[in-house]
Amino acid sequence: MSTDISETASDIRHHHPESSAPMLRIAVPNKGSLADTASEMLHEAGYTGRRDPKDLHVIDPQNEVEFFYLRPKDIATYVGSGALDVGITGRDLLFDARMPGAREIEPLGFGDSTFRFAGPPGRFTAIEDLEGARVATSYPGLVDGFLDERGVAVDLVPLDGAVESAVRLGVADAVADVVSTGTTLKQAGLEIFGPVILQSEAVLIGAPDEVDGTQTLLRRLRGVMVARRYVLIDYDLPAKLIDEAVALAPGIESPTISPLRDPEWVAVRVMSPRKGVNQVMDALYAIGARAILVTEIHAARL
Repeated sequence: MSTDISETASDIRHHHPESSAPMLRIAVPNKGSLADTASEMLHEAGYTGRRDPKDLHVIDPQNEVEFFYLRPKDIATYVGSGALDVGITGRDLLFDARMPGAREIEPLGFGDSTFRFAGPPGRFTAIEDLEGARVATSYPGLVDGFLDERGVAVDLVPLDGAVESAVRLGVADAVADVVSTGTTLKQAGLEIFGPVILQSEAVLIGAPDEVDGTQTLLRRLRGVMVARRYVLIDYDLPAKLIDEAVALAPGIESPTISPLRDPEWVAVRVMSPRKGVNQVMDALYAIGARAILVTEIHAARL
C-alpha cells in the first residue's frame, strides 16, 4: 500500500464525528465507467449521494451511511485494509489489487468486461507459449496472479491504457486486455488466444469483518437489480384460461389472481422478466387476455 493511501486510510478511520453513531462507510467510484451507474443504483436504493461531482465525502444520516468517492483502482485497497467497510468496484480491480482482506460480496449486474490474451497472428496458441515473453497490461496484479497459478513466468510491462499498441511499438510480445468485440485488437494486428483471464463486472466488496448495515445495503441493492430486471404485468382473463396464462408468465412464485364482477373473468398480476415482455404480452393476448398493462418496478424486496 502506498504512503498516500495509508495516510488517507488513517484519516478515514478517524473521520466519524464524535457525536454520531458508527455509520456504514461505503467506497464509491468517483470517475470511470462504473461511477455513474454505481451512483444511480445507490440513489435508487434510497441513499442520498453527492450532488456536486467534486464532493469526495457525503454523509447520509437518515440511512446511517457515509460515502467516500475514490479512484476505482484504490477502492479494494481501502476496503481490504479495513479503512472502509464496503465498496463498489470492478471484479478486475479487486483481483488486480491483490488485497487479501478484500472479498467479493455480490455481483451487481453492470460493467461487464472480458479479459483475454492477444498477440501477433500465429505466434501464440496457448498461455504456455508466453513463457519468458513480454506481456503488456494495465492490470499487472490480475495477470500476474492468473499466470502464477498456471506456472507461467513472463516479463510484465505495466501500461496505463492503449495496451493494444504495445506489440506494434516493440515494447511487448503480447498483451492482456479487456476484449468486447475484438475489433480494436484486430485493427492493431493482434489475435486472441488462450483461455479467458477473467469475466468481470461491478461487484460489492467487503472488509474481512462484516459490520452493521452491510446486509441492509445488500438487500437494497438486490432490490434495485430485481426492479431493473422485472416488470409487473396486469391483465384480465377468462377464468377457464388461467392454467394457459400461468404457463406463459409464471412469475417469481405464482401470479396473484383476483375475481372480477363478471364471475367468468379474473384479474391477474404477475412479475415477469423485462426482457421479452412484449412477446409475453402478445402470447397472453393470443389466448384471450385483455387490458394487458405493464408497470415499472421502482423498488423491491424478495
